[in-house]
Amino acid sequence: MDSETAGKARHAAYVAEQASARAATQAMASPLVRAIPPAVLALMQQDHDADELEKQLAECAVQAEQLGNARYFENRPPTRQECAEVVEKDRCGKPVTRAMQLGKQKHVLALQCAEAVLKELWPAPFSIEQRYRYYPNARFLETISKAKEARLIAEGCTEELRGTIKPDLVLHGDRDLLKSALTLDFKFPCPDSNEPQWTRYGGNSPYASQTQQEVYEQALGGRALLVSPRKGVRASGP
Repeated sequence: MDSETAGKARHAAYVAEQASARAATQAMASPLVRAIPPAVLALMQQDHDADELEKQLAECAVQAEQLGNARYFENRPPTRQECAEVVEKDRCGKPVTRAMQLGKQKHVLALQCAEAVLKELWPAPFSIEQRYRYYPNARFLETISKAKEARLIAEGCTEELRGTIKPDLVLHGDRDLLKSALTLDFKFPCPDSNEPQWTRYGGNSPYASQTQQEVYEQALGGRALLVSPRKGVRASGP
């Protein structure tokens, strides 16, 4: 074997070794890193460690939790009794609990933080609170514009939104905005001792008995993960 051929063989062996090491590292990595498609992960590793994305998104949840609680409870989390307290009624006259109110406010804070993080660390497009209409039998997905969503809600036509899904964050792997590389939902349990859980759809839903995680993954294709203040990024609840 001449020196040039030997050099090429050594280089090929080195490349294979590095690829194997990256695969082994990813296999032992967090759920978020394991869920990122290899092509996107390679792009991320040119500038940032993928673990940094997980770390900062988890920190967004922690900051939102602290800021949301501070507004009403100074430096402590609400008790179970305070979480269950009815604080107002919605436009349809249904009771709104403190847990629901806090969750909505914390989501706003977390998504503002997450947008800044993703602009820095995610190398492809992403969608924030994009609503989709999914037809499970046909396996067909379409987007609903934010303008149309706002108009329907303002007109009280929420029945037209029945059966739609609205993940917090959809991270795309390329320009196809109907496909997810990774879907993330922030969860803020109240009280904070509760486990973060995916919502299970009720009997009147087209997705009856299924969880958000199952429907998100069926509709969008990528893995769906929870982000919460105490548990960070994970695939499911307990």
